[in-house]
Amino acid sequence: MIEECIESNTITVSKEEEGVRIDKLLSDRYVAKSRTYFQNLIENGCVLLNGEKTKKRIEAKLGDEIEIFFQASPDISLEPEEIPLDILYEDEHLLAINKPAGMVVHPAPGNWSKTFVNALLFHCKNLADIDNSLRPGIVHRLDKDTSGILLAAKTIETHQKLIESFQKRDIEKEYLTIVLGKNQNAIINAPIGRHPIKRKEMTVLETGKEAITEIKTLAFNEKLSLLLVLPKTGRTHQIRVHLKHLKTPVLGDDLYGNANLNKQYKAARQLLHAYKLKFTHPITQAPMELIAPIPEDFKKFLKLFSKKLEI
Repeated sequence: MIEECIESNTITVSKEEEGVRIDKLLSDRYVAKSRTYFQNLIENGCVLLNGEKTKKRIEAKLGDEIEIFFQASPDISLEPEEIPLDILYEDEHLLAINKPAGMVVHPAPGNWSKTFVNALLFHCKNLADIDNSLRPGIVHRLDKDTSGILLAAKTIETHQKLIESFQKRDIEKEYLTIVLGKNQNAIINAPIGRHPIKRKEMTVLETGKEAITEIKTLAFNEKLSLLLVLPKTGRTHQIRVHLKHLKTPVLGDDLYGNANLNKQYKAARQLLHAYKLKFTHPITQAPMELIAPIPEDFKKFLKLFSKKLEI
């Protein structure tokens, strides 16, 4: 399989990565590729640990050298699809859209088509040339039922620099959400990891990764709160997990929320909207501030608040 590789790279394990499983370490290093992708590489002998084939469960040690022979994904063919995109900004380097709730960002089991990537490949004809993974152009993600701003890169240089900016926390993200109960303005600093029993869920764990979220209450109607949320880190399901941890889950959240109240309020999806992004353009260095208009289904719930809202 190594002779079929499209690219190779060698990395050295850092102190922070010591003790991390090889498959997880690689998916953390290369955020545009999935853990499953690296597990397949390992199983096919395309990952060498100190020059020898390894296994995905092996834990890395400080100073270990890992050589990765990247492979295309021949079993799955990405097809461009003519899917309308609500474009907020576009130039020759990057694209920003207002993602609707219900759209999956990239192909994955159960959603091999009709994703943002399929639409992106149709919109940007040469995009497939910058990345042979199932996530060409993708630099960050939104959950399927979260709406709002989604960035994508159109060139290799932009792709690398945007991923770097997200990793360094140089991109400011603001979300709007409606939650059950009342919140105080606060900064939540609670580590997040995979739930030890419910494997589809994340949860607050002492052994989890650092996760920091700032919340500001914009309105309260005795039962629901409208929040402005500023995540400082980018853990999986971070906002939803932190708000559940505070016992004020996102309204409509079928994984971390209250099923009875979701039904009572007729909330068909989690009311979480990626509202604003502030960042420096990775190529032109121009200051960027992008805002995604609030979708109609979210606006209906804003009418439950009597206070005049300035958003």
